[in-house]
Amino acid sequence: MNEGYSDLLLVGVVALLLGIGLGLIISRVFNKGPTHSRRVSQKMDELQNEHTRYQAQVNEHFMETAHRMRRLNDSYRDMYEHLAQGAVRLSNDEELREMLDPHDLKLGYNRSAPESGFEPPRDYAPKSGPREKGTLAEDFGFERGPKPDQDHSLDRPV
Repeated sequence: MNEGYSDLLLVGVVALLLGIGLGLIISRVFNKGPTHSRRVSQKMDELQNEHTRYQAQVNEHFMETAHRMRRLNDSYRDMYEHLAQGAVRLSNDEELREMLDPHDLKLGYNRSAPESGFEPPRDYAPKSGPREKGTLAEDFGFERGPKPDQDHSLDRPV
């Protein structure tokens, strides 16, 4: 009987060692472990750095664009002042001198536009009265019911 217990004990120990061995092999095959997470972490860091560089490039681009626009505006103002000073100095026309005054940098905008009667365009049709429905109303343009003098013979299916 002692021999049966030792055989059973031996089978149990061998099965335990075999289970531990198979468990280690399967865990190594299916679990990438720290190398996989390290690679993912490195890829995330690379993508974050690339995104940061891209943001810096976008900021630099718009800063340069703003600087160039400022230079363009300054250059335009200088050219206008040069032309205005030359026209004032070389012209005898008093109205032209007033219009091209180099100290008045409005550049002649809205000098001849009338103050009254000017209205910006609208994206809707105005109502003619306070009780009238406007074009933005949901039921604008729809009739509520048939008119009594209309012929409805065409409305029936054939």
